[in-house]
Amino acid sequence: MATKTEDQAADTPAAGTTADEGTTREETAADQAAPEQAGTGEAAAEEPEGHDETPAGQDGPSGVGQGAGAVVAAALGLVSLTGSWIGTVASARESLIGQLQTSSSSSVATMVKEGYGDAWHANALWAGLFALLALVTGVVVLARPAFGAPGRPQAPWIKSVAWAGVALGVLGLLLAVLKYTDVLLGLPSA
Repeated sequence: MATKTEDQAADTPAAGTTADEGTTREETAADQAAPEQAGTGEAAAEEPEGHDETPAGQDGPSGVGQGAGAVVAAALGLVSLTGSWIGTVASARESLIGQLQTSSSSSVATMVKEGYGDAWHANALWAGLFALLALVTGVVVLARPAFGAPGRPQAPWIKSVAWAGVALGVLGLLLAVLKYTDVLLGLPSA
């Protein structure tokens, strides 16, 4: 046995009445509401609450750019931690330059510094650059809603990924500074 909800009960005529009587009651309620709106003048001009003036498919910015920025920030932060191709190439280049600039009669300390120390610092510089880019991109994505549409909140996943990019950027920047200053994995003394 099925039961009716209040909405269904209001839509169907009550027992003992016909569909015409139900329609007449609805028309009477609509007729009574119409003079109230027509009398104020402003109420007739106002649109129903929750109605936007933009077409159905265009509610404003969709947040795709912010989402892409958040993903880019996280990816740059990850690259700053794991290393990049350009960092490896710069490191190899510095290593080659160091080998060319040292002679075979140079001391071991000079050969280690020129051959490996400068390469290590070049790798740290590139890692720091990627970390800084991740940090700036993540902060821009997180700050963007303050300058955007005031009634449009940022999607939670965008905030989470942007915060991950900021955290990875800070960690990558810290590690890059420690590598560059030889506090972390410094060159061996010869």
